[in-house]
Amino acid sequence: MSLRLKILAESGSGGRRGELELPHRTVQTPVFMPVGTAGTVKAVPQETLEALGAEIILGNTYHLYLRPGHEAIRRMGGLHRFMSWPRALLTDSGGFQVFSLSALRKVTDEGVRFRSHLDGSSHCFTPEHSVDVQLALGADIAMAFDECTEYPADRARAEESLRLTMAWARRSLDYFRAHGDEVVWREEFEGRTQSLFGIVQGGMYGDLRRQCAEQLVEMDFDGYAIGGLSVGEPRELTLEMIAEVLPLLPKDKPRYVMGVGYPDEIEQYARLGVDMMDCVLPTRAARHGLLFTSEGRVNIKSKRYAEDQGPADPACECMVCRRYSRAYLRHLMQAGEALSGTLNTIHNLAYYLGIMERVRRELSGSSPAAADENH
Repeated sequence: MSLRLKILAESGSGGRRGELELPHRTVQTPVFMPVGTAGTVKAVPQETLEALGAEIILGNTYHLYLRPGHEAIRRMGGLHRFMSWPRALLTDSGGFQVFSLSALRKVTDEGVRFRSHLDGSSHCFTPEHSVDVQLALGADIAMAFDECTEYPADRARAEESLRLTMAWARRSLDYFRAHGDEVVWREEFEGRTQSLFGIVQGGMYGDLRRQCAEQLVEMDFDGYAIGGLSVGEPRELTLEMIAEVLPLLPKDKPRYVMGVGYPDEIEQYARLGVDMMDCVLPTRAARHGLLFTSEGRVNIKSKRYAEDQGPADPACECMVCRRYSRAYLRHLMQAGEALSGTLNTIHNLAYYLGIMERVRRELSGSSPAAADENH
């Protein structure tokens, strides 16, 4: 067994409260997953992530492949042991990062040849190689290699991207089924293995999205992600594509929307039935002085906070808001202190994780019958 999803409650809008049992952790869903690109959620120690309640975080296959190298991580017992993270991990396929290197890559049916952004060296990712790298990293959840469609893209481009994604999904799954027992920690967990998720692509064309979802479901992945969103399209279109796909995905398997979003977006998607989400926004914004609060977004660099002795968010109970003032957080930004990024990031992650905790609590009191009565 790789994973098991237990649905505890559902709402009339499709939202669901569940438990996702993975080898390293049983994760409460819906869940927001902080992004730890290079084996670290930037500026935040692992023990702080644990204190914040993060149960699953992401690692980035492309970056870890280039540095320190997946074979080195394999020799050190996998990414969990390497970064001293005992809870659940998910790794992406590297497809999105390769997609973002548009000037440095060449896509063929075989895979993607690209040049490293670090030193210009030449590399090739195929579906088989992506899965092999992820087996070496040893996350609880790995992703099939996909071809991400940019926005805007005409229909011919979206159809070609979908063709590649479907072919690569099959190759990823075949390789995973042949080699999945090679994950580094298998013996520690009584023969349990990683899980592999397929990724729904299709650009901003609803019929292509539906076609992709139906074919992936036939392949019988362990879970399903909706990718190729938050690439510049209007939010309304993002929501439309999610709504096209969700009803087609199995109710007994996890549903993951990749790379989203702002706080109100992740809450909205969770209430529609999305189980898992990730985004670099809370950590990236924090390093630029943007804090998410119950009172809206706060640009802590603003002069108006120079002598503000209140917390970043009066409604927040995180370790930052309990101790530090807006004036101090602004001072750290102005002084270029490294602590600035750490404290801002801790607050933003606490805010995002808190949203999901609240949604889970509210969904726990829901049932389809109760929701129907309310309507």
